[in-house]
Amino acid sequence: MTDTAARPEASDGEQAALDLLTHGALEVEGRLVDASNATLFCGISSGGAEAQCVYKPVAGERPLWDFPDGTLAGREVAAYAISKAAGWNIVPPTVMRDGPFGPGMVQLWVDADPETDLIALSRSTTHPGLREMTVLDAVINNADRKIGHLLPVPGGHLYGCDHGVCFSEDYKLRTVLWQWRGDQLPESSVEALCRLQEGLVDGALASELPRHLTGPEVSATWDRINQLIDNRIHPFPPDDWPAIPWPPY
Repeated sequence: MTDTAARPEASDGEQAALDLLTHGALEVEGRLVDASNATLFCGISSGGAEAQCVYKPVAGERPLWDFPDGTLAGREVAAYAISKAAGWNIVPPTVMRDGPFGPGMVQLWVDADPETDLIALSRSTTHPGLREMTVLDAVINNADRKIGHLLPVPGGHLYGCDHGVCFSEDYKLRTVLWQWRGDQLPESSVEALCRLQEGLVDGALASELPRHLTGPEVSATWDRINQLIDNRIHPFPPDDWPAIPWPPY
């Protein structure tokens, strides 16, 4: 195994967050009313540790014509697994667990920097985290990357949220981030893709993704990773699918 293919390990802080999200007591404090599916803002606590999180119960998912019912929460967890295995740290710690309204996705809440102009950020061609996000979206086939899904935090790191409509077998990439289309992938992105390739062969991804995705969806993810490594360019918009989500924010 080369150094560039080494599997990223969870930091102590990330592992503590995962443990809290998995085992902590959830207390619903409100609902994010702008979300299309039931998205609950919660406090979570365990053994003196406390945090805020988002809880999306499967029972609150709105049926979609192009994704199987009851699968969106699992797709969010799968997106976290991809982000972690690649070493991107784009998707906040996310787990699947039981909650007050049944099984669902629980994700650590991220306080975005209110001083950041999200529209300007979405148009940037120099932010390395934004470019990494485009590669993540290409891997997971994100059908809904909106400006409001960008979560910049003080210090410059960029998180992203809302990955429920991802991992379709069909090419459905729909995003506001097309500024690198056709450009060559940075070497760091190729190295991250190689980590994903290895992880799907004999790493954690090989066992994690099938827990949340169908066999054909896992195979399609494998194909997208291999295609990105072989071509080494950012993908182009689809010809038969809207290229930008609506509304874009």
